Amino acid sequence: MDVAMTSTTETVCPSCGGPVSETDRFCEACGAELTPATTPSSTALDTDTEPTIEITAATVEEVGPCKSCGGTIGPDGYCETCGTKAAKPRDHFEEQPAPWVAGVCDRGIRHSRNEDAMAIAADAEPGSRALLVVCDGVSSSLDSDVASLAAARAACEVLQAGHAQGLGTESSRGSAIAARLKAAADAASDAVLDNTSPDSPNPASCTFVAAVLEDGLLVAGNVGDSRAYWFPDEAEAVALTVDDSWAAELIATGISREEAESGPHAHAITRWLGKDAPDHTPRTTTLHVTGPGWLLVCSDGLWNYCSEAAPLADLVRQTAAGCGGEPRATASALVDWANAQGGQDNITVALARI
Repeated sequence: MDVAMTSTTETVCPSCGGPVSETDRFCEACGAELTPATTPSSTALDTDTEPTIEITAATVEEVGPCKSCGGTIGPDGYCETCGTKAAKPRDHFEEQPAPWVAGVCDRGIRHSRNEDAMAIAADAEPGSRALLVVCDGVSSSLDSDVASLAAARAACEVLQAGHAQGLGTESSRGSAIAARLKAAADAASDAVLDNTSPDSPNPASCTFVAAVLEDGLLVAGNVGDSRAYWFPDEAEAVALTVDDSWAAELIATGISREEAESGPHAHAITRWLGKDAPDHTPRTTTLHVTGPGWLLVCSDGLWNYCSEAAPLADLVRQTAAGCGGEPRATASALVDWANAQGGQDNITVALARI
């Protein structure tokens, strides 16, 4: 994830020859770590630190047996049988608060760590109430992996604290949920600020997208280019969010989506959460859900490979059919699919089956 904030000098990766800028610490094409000679010091964002926020068993799966041979992982983090280094819990975690809602967050293949994050909650009754939040840390910013996780959790806590049921008209309920989404974005922004040094030259930053389903009313809001979609079974797929990005601005001028999203600055965002953010008020969309379908909230690690709503809806439906309609298995299979396409970014897929 890039931020459209300052001009940078572009050069090439010494490993693969792909384009990189002076703010990058890792090549987006091949994942190679860039040396100081390749990326001279600047005041742009950086992420070369280990996460410090605690990942608890309540929300992230513990490190299990070695994925290579099934052996025991020793205290040094390596398999005692084959010597393979164990994946960090932050590299891949899954959540399923109810059978009809689940999410998977994965490091991908090319990146050295997972800067995506999610936090989800749901009531037990299918289709009743679900809260899905995804934040994507900006790759060049310091501690973006820590900040994105803190932001997602802070936002979800705010969304859980309210409920628009019994507020009268659908319009008043929608306004109440939209106001709660704004409060959630405020809390997420505060969490990002709390996880970056006040004098850091590369302050932490991330995107924000959240979708709230309450008793048939669906409200989504975003800052940046993480997205929410509604895929009804018997109607046209709907993109619930519009990216805050250079690519989206180019599309608005009439340039084709394919051309805009394949350009050198396709993922440069124009709004984000963080210290130097110009504005973090989410733009919201409200929709009345009248039939069954899939609610998808995801980072660009998924939609990079299938951007438009209709083909992405087909992909989700086909994947779900192969997984027996189970949300967690479907989210996991979609992550696997994105990795099979190249896995050039972190991948987060959060789903609710309504």
